[in-house]
Amino acid sequence: MPEVELLTIGSGDLTARINPFGAELWSLTDALGREFMTDADPAFWGGHAPLLFPIVGALNGDRYLLEGQEYALPKHGFARNSLFETIAAEECRACFRLTDSEATRAVYPFAFALEVEFRLEGMTLHMTATVRNTGEAQLPFSFGYHPAFAWPLPGGSEKADHVIAFAEPEPQPIRRIDPPSGLLLSEVFESPVEGHHLELDAALFEPDAMIWDAPTSRSLTFGTPGGSQLAIAFPDTPMLGIWQKPGARYLCIEPWQGHADPVGFAGEFRSKPGIVELEPGASRSFRMDVTVLTAD
Repeated sequence: MPEVELLTIGSGDLTARINPFGAELWSLTDALGREFMTDADPAFWGGHAPLLFPIVGALNGDRYLLEGQEYALPKHGFARNSLFETIAAEECRACFRLTDSEATRAVYPFAFALEVEFRLEGMTLHMTATVRNTGEAQLPFSFGYHPAFAWPLPGGSEKADHVIAFAEPEPQPIRRIDPPSGLLLSEVFESPVEGHHLELDAALFEPDAMIWDAPTSRSLTFGTPGGSQLAIAFPDTPMLGIWQKPGARYLCIEPWQGHADPVGFAGEFRSKPGIVELEPGASRSFRMDVTVLTAD
């Protein structure tokens, strides 16, 4: 990763620092300087909050077919490893843009613009990613957020006291990833959610991420009842992943439009589950809001 100066925005209540490389949120602190993001310990995972575009998850063999031609893309695509242009840098708002280039068109032969806005308002960080089709052909893509929040959150509670509370009951089975390939298993697994609540434990992540491919909820809270909590809203993404490396000091809460290839998938890219398409000149936005509810 090249050395790039982080861009800082603040609301007086919260401060966010964003790396233009990947347009990646690196830090979210309150007025007391308490950090709500991962410590990015490389012993577990050095990421902070990568943006997943134009795919989410892994492809079968890291390759895909488009109109009979084969292309290669790494897991989660190339946006997270790309330098975005800074197009706005204000006191409480920053905006970044990535557009197609010779390098991107070699692996993803489409014209596009991906703009990501970060805006602080009081105790809320609003993030909006907008994909625009700047070409003359249909644009197929997936998009996902991958933020890693501190676990435990600041405030003195233990990791074992943290829960996720979904806005709606989530009794449906969950999906899992095949660890060797990174692809989505065909079988489903019993949900660990009791009503609205998911009791968090590192053992949940020994088989890798938990995936909801059709959750009812579009918001949740993460934290300790009566202590530090984050309210997280994801109104525009129909899928959700929750992940950590077991024992790490973070929890990834990941709203997705799209997911990894199913095991054995060998179809055309446009038929990949979770792919959406944009008409020429059209755009689609994906919002994620993070509100610090309690910091005491």
